[in-house]
Amino acid sequence: MGFSDRYLLSLTMVSLFFSLSIAFFPGYDTHFMGSGFPYEAHPLTGLCPEYYQFTCPQADKIVISVLKEAIAKDPRMAASLLRLHFHDCFVQGCDASVLLDDSHYIVSEKNAKPNKNSLRGFEVIDQIKEQLEEACPSTVSCADIIALAARGSTVLSGGPTWELPLGRKDSKTASLKGANANIPPPNSTIQNLIALFARQGLDQGDLAALSGGHTIGVARCVNFKQRLYNQNGDKKPDETLERSFYYSLERVCPRTGGDNNISPLDYASPVKFDNYYYKSILAQRGLLNSDEVLLTGKDQFVAGLVKSYAEDEALFFDHFSKSMVKMGQINPLTGYNQGEVRKNCRRVNDAF
Repeated sequence: MGFSDRYLLSLTMVSLFFSLSIAFFPGYDTHFMGSGFPYEAHPLTGLCPEYYQFTCPQADKIVISVLKEAIAKDPRMAASLLRLHFHDCFVQGCDASVLLDDSHYIVSEKNAKPNKNSLRGFEVIDQIKEQLEEACPSTVSCADIIALAARGSTVLSGGPTWELPLGRKDSKTASLKGANANIPPPNSTIQNLIALFARQGLDQGDLAALSGGHTIGVARCVNFKQRLYNQNGDKKPDETLERSFYYSLERVCPRTGGDNNISPLDYASPVKFDNYYYKSILAQRGLLNSDEVLLTGKDQFVAGLVKSYAEDEALFFDHFSKSMVKMGQINPLTGYNQGEVRKNCRRVNDAF
């Protein structure tokens, strides 16, 4: 065999080995190679929709199957899982840090003020992870599961879908301090909301669109009690509240006690993903202060979008989808030298 024949044979063997690696080794990262390989990643984040095309093509079907059962049992769960994605991404990026339990070296974000006795859906994530580990061991990250669950919950509630970039790794750390500092509180002013979103690389358009996630779900009395009884420190209600809406909230949320009583964020259709959230704001029926200030906070651009979304549901769906993709790419961990794929979403792999 001549030199050229041996050279061609070597090239063929290398190509075959590389192809088999792509097909059979879970989590094999080729996205950095660019076009000409199975998929091309986002140039900045390293994420792409086809990340699990060869290693776990059934991932989204498994997620949707679990979601259908969970939401059928508890319609509120769709909103809880969507919210979980927000609270994850706003603290050190979309890295599933929000799922970590307390341990010897982890102080859980679940204990942060915005999350404690409030954030839900952890058991559903556990169930999805368990099924994915059976089908595709050590392949699909918890961070991607949260993102897939958020999209699936939106779709199953009647909302839009979007092409979801994947390939996030899971963090080995959590940040209680970051959760307390970065997640927008329900009594936020418009200036506070804009600043907290900007900290994550999100603009006023993203703020207006992503707030529409409140078209499904509920809030606890403790998060809107101030508007009913002491909005400006003068022991008077928020004057922007529509009067009959105020009386209905007063029955749910008394001046003393009842902090864990709940009220829908969107009275018209609390389990359907639509644009009634924005119509409610225009009617002075936004539940949280952070909802109503989108209109009354004297930011003309945000207020204009609220009015546009109330009139045009398709426009809201389009903008919401794009902003969800943008939010889902906040500081992801990618490649081999960052993060890991947890076997159990509640603890890092070193803990096993």
